Amino acid sequence: MNAILTQATHPMTTQATKTLETFPNPCAARDYHIHMEIPEFTCLCPKTGQPDFATLILDYIADTKCVELKSLKLYIWSFREEGHFHEDVTNRILDDLIRAIEPRFMRLTAKFYVRGGIFTNVVAEHRQPGWQPAPFVELARFGSQSNTRG
Repeated sequence: MNAILTQATHPMTTQATKTLETFPNPCAARDYHIHMEIPEFTCLCPKTGQPDFATLILDYIADTKCVELKSLKLYIWSFREEGHFHEDVTNRILDDLIRAIEPRFMRLTAKFYVRGGIFTNVVAEHRQPGWQPAPFVELARFGSQSNTRG
């Protein structure tokens, strides 16, 4: 029996956008760490036009607003056809997120895949004036993929 593969005929209804949507922080009285990993970031090298790939790691402590995940995904998609130096795009994304949610603290780490034999990591941070983190408490560490059982 031969399988017939067909391409979906439905156009993609979700479009990339520079709009970041927010929602009220459900626990604004508490500092809590929000961690996101975005493994499919792409933009173009401004010199060659070749694609650059990165994993973005976003860590933040919200104040009154949080970023909505679907809008973040569409925002990240919006860079796919744009040329940016690694340092520029990392800081641009951080600045846009800061404008949208005004967090107490935010760190964006961009881990770019090898290009010309060089891996590039860019780390950019923001801290509200006067904000101090609570003292760190050392807890047991769980391995990668600890949410899955095998």
